[in-house]
Amino acid sequence: MDAPIIPPKPRPGDRVAVVSPAAGLPGVLPLPYELGLRRLVEEFDLKPVEYPTTRTMGASPQARAADLHAAFADPEIKAVIASIGGDDQITVVPHLDAELIRANPKPFFGFSDNTNLLDFLWGLGIVGYHGASVMTQFGRPGAMHPMTAASARAALFTTGPYELAEPGRITEEIRDWADPATFEQEPATEPVPGWTWHHADRVVEGPTWGGCLEVLAGMLMADRIKEPEAYAGHVLLLETSEELPSADTVWRTLRAMGERGLLRQFPALLMGRAMAWNFEKRNDRAARETYRAEQRAAVLRALAAYAPDTLAVFDVDLGHTEPQQVVPYGGRVRVDGPARRITVHY
Repeated sequence: MDAPIIPPKPRPGDRVAVVSPAAGLPGVLPLPYELGLRRLVEEFDLKPVEYPTTRTMGASPQARAADLHAAFADPEIKAVIASIGGDDQITVVPHLDAELIRANPKPFFGFSDNTNLLDFLWGLGIVGYHGASVMTQFGRPGAMHPMTAASARAALFTTGPYELAEPGRITEEIRDWADPATFEQEPATEPVPGWTWHHADRVVEGPTWGGCLEVLAGMLMADRIKEPEAYAGHVLLLETSEELPSADTVWRTLRAMGERGLLRQFPALLMGRAMAWNFEKRNDRAARETYRAEQRAAVLRALAAYAPDTLAVFDVDLGHTEPQQVVPYGGRVRVDGPARRITVHY
């Protein structure tokens, strides 16, 4: 694979596109969205620009693709930021103009269902950024988490190495985004243990690929994944969503990746701290710990069967985590087992 294209970064005062290529939830839940827009302006000195489908639920895949084309083609737009995720971005990808986007590379920020678009950019050789959506990170109640804000700022405006940190405390329970009272104070936090390392006797450095496991499963079924050798030497990013897939589901998905010959291509894995609470499954602390332990066991089972030498780090704060840290997608990361350090390159 050729050297990746790292798009030029925006500067304070620049215009950035805010798009909804997955779901137009800003039109349904405006409070976190409007708050996120204000923070982009007031705290990051950026000028957000909306598109026709940004606040439109049920917009057609063609219309959402058209918004992406407009954002990437506009020379005044210096970055593209997803409002939030969704569940059908896989239908948008076939309508994307690869040549237009390749000719106008820009930093794209998003995660969850935006795994589809991050993978599309990776296939074009363009580095994207897994994380920092408007409603979830910029629109956090009370204030942006300092760890998230520092990571997002570094990814937006700087280049070079950035060391990820362990937060010590995280937010587990989410409050109602439709209730204005939710945004009057920061969410409660709880202490958590640090990262868990597996085969940490080595250093691995390489470009990243992966994303939300449930989305990757859909991409596998739709035959959107390249031949296994295309991923050789990459660091695999995996995380699960607020849908709380069971440990059996995680195992079966990874087993399928193993049978396809994918898992053994990755010398290292960064596994996001599993979200373990939603409004339908209001797990207490013990249940949340059990859920994460069972997921970790499922991943280790898959690695033992298909990639026994892979270095793995669990409970990294990427993807559906609070706080969240931005990880480059297709950019380089250094996983230093002996030093217990993870350094990304923005």
